[in-house]
Amino acid sequence: MSKFLIASAVALISGNAVAACPAVVGADAGGTYPHIFEKAEFESLHGCQMNFNENPVIKALNSRIAGNVELLSLAKRLPEEPLVIAPYQSIGLYGGVLDGISKATESGTSDLLSVRHVNLVRFSDDLATVVPNVAKSWKWNNDFTVLKVNLRKGHKWSDGSPFTAEDIAFWYNNMLMDSNIIEKPKDRFLSAGKAIKVDVLDETTVQFTMNKPAPGFLDNFAQDYAQPFQPKHLLAQFHPELNKDADKKAQELGFDNGYAVINFYYGQSDWKDIPTPLLKDKAASERLVKAGLTAIMPSLESHLVVEESLEGRRLVANPYFFQVDTAGNQLPYINEIKEVFIGDEDIQTAKLIAGEVDYKAQAVNLPQTPVLLENKGQGKYEIALRPTIAQTTFAFNLTDKDEEKRAVFNNINFRRAMSVAMNRDQINEVAYFGLGKPMQYTGFDADTTPFVTDELQKSWTQFDPKMAAKLLDKAGVIDKDNDGVRDLPSGKKLELNIQYATQGTPTELVEIIANNWTDVGVKTTIKEVTSDEYRNSQTANDLSVLSWVMGRPLSNIASNTETLVPPYGGFFDLRTGMLWSQFLDTNGAEGVAPPATVAQMQKLAARFVTLKAGTPESNELGTEIAQRVVDDLFIIGTVKAVSPVYRSRSLGNFAVPKTSSYEFYRMYPYLATQWFLGNEDMANN
Repeated sequence: MSKFLIASAVALISGNAVAACPAVVGADAGGTYPHIFEKAEFESLHGCQMNFNENPVIKALNSRIAGNVELLSLAKRLPEEPLVIAPYQSIGLYGGVLDGISKATESGTSDLLSVRHVNLVRFSDDLATVVPNVAKSWKWNNDFTVLKVNLRKGHKWSDGSPFTAEDIAFWYNNMLMDSNIIEKPKDRFLSAGKAIKVDVLDETTVQFTMNKPAPGFLDNFAQDYAQPFQPKHLLAQFHPELNKDADKKAQELGFDNGYAVINFYYGQSDWKDIPTPLLKDKAASERLVKAGLTAIMPSLESHLVVEESLEGRRLVANPYFFQVDTAGNQLPYINEIKEVFIGDEDIQTAKLIAGEVDYKAQAVNLPQTPVLLENKGQGKYEIALRPTIAQTTFAFNLTDKDEEKRAVFNNINFRRAMSVAMNRDQINEVAYFGLGKPMQYTGFDADTTPFVTDELQKSWTQFDPKMAAKLLDKAGVIDKDNDGVRDLPSGKKLELNIQYATQGTPTELVEIIANNWTDVGVKTTIKEVTSDEYRNSQTANDLSVLSWVMGRPLSNIASNTETLVPPYGGFFDLRTGMLWSQFLDTNGAEGVAPPATVAQMQKLAARFVTLKAGTPESNELGTEIAQRVVDDLFIIGTVKAVSPVYRSRSLGNFAVPKTSSYEFYRMYPYLATQWFLGNEDMANN
């Protein structure tokens, strides 16, 4: 296919007539950034004027969005300054339903959530360059303490209401910083542990003022599921601080108070795939619609939920979406997304083999690959193996409810013993077909971070059962009754049970590790659970052994150091030291005092985010952080490998990604809004 497609004949320029714009495609289509243009930039480059087109069934799709008013004309729906996308291969076709699978309502949904997700900015396909998205442009001051972000004039929410800088300030000042809505703001949205100053300068300009330099702050929004904007026009009327009649209005709708309505819409979480009002309480949702409100919270995303049950959800294209292709067609091309919830890995694999899915990457584990490759012809799909950023890791609960186990887990000799007891070469061969690389967890993506040395990667990764035995002896974990099973210092049996979810830990991997640990005298059993069961138990401090994928690129950690300090992230991450965190959050009133190394890491992390990533000073500090991660060994690495990416041959404009990773938010950087569904020949041009 040629690099430039002409969608229509170029009009002759005569008098005031302006040439029609060429429908260019491909990475070298021009522009400041690959694949994207600002409208004025595109028109200036080609000496043309864009004309816009809509999906022919968009009115019908809008009618399925409960509470949306009658559709405005396309000219009033698009921003004055839409983001122009040059598709990867061809101008797409409108229509179709994208079929996908997730584990459950809040589990394994990153694939399809990232397809529709938008944020202020995004990473370009090189995963290094921050480029415009919802935001049109931005500018830092010289010392990275003041950031101005410019939005698109005329941008609208999915219900047709104006989207402005007020919606960003409302998110920060009235939601993120209100404990009635969010109990505690995430550290990545603070500066030096304190609130940032967020000011509206005008309708399309918002300013963030930091307490200390924060050069990576904007990068948060290039790779984060949290969206720094919420619909003030809807939620402010129920916010008691902004409307004195908020509680009364809420009670008239059958809610306890105004905050109850906000939480009903927002869900007390930045994670977008929490149950919507449609699933929480359909009757309450219908009352909201009857009162002239929307059934779900308005969105800027490409698709909106219109149906949801415990079996799955259905989404339709956002009629007010802010992106167009170079032919002037409003995106997205795909009419609908159908997401079914299937927790069983074998059933998921069967559906993939049958070709009943259009795209899947998350929770497709490498051991599934041979059977998927064998059947790709009959299923009419393709499989690509892509490098990962993270690896499956293990940790011991450093604040375990069993205080004797807790004491053992906090002994560095025990953690080192359990690390060298792992046969990572066997894990690589059996679970990853020899395609991985055994390595220790360092806190950073070892392959793309310059300061993570081979020595750090290899630390405590040798398979040495004899060394493990000596270290366990030093930790006081000895077989006191000579029955082949090691005991706790009190004489009680030390038995471990690894509860794991295949979304984060392949079964083959956990089977090998359980056998390895049993072989050195620490009896270990395993139990597969759902992702939600695992996460809930982990958060409740009910697990002794933890396992999930961990590891982030430098750009992520330079703006968000949550995974460096216990409990190592949020609900969706591996978490240990929960009672340490509770102690710090309550100034010692609750929980357990952490060891000194935690406070030292907090200081290092706080300084790290004030430095620009990649500078000598940042790299030097990063080396110190990685060394401390390895020395503490609170999290133990296994093997960093590749991961399958599955896509139907009918899915057009699909670019095989540079990496398959949650850390860059799955497919979020890869312009899924220009995917389209067609026949095989059309989709693979």
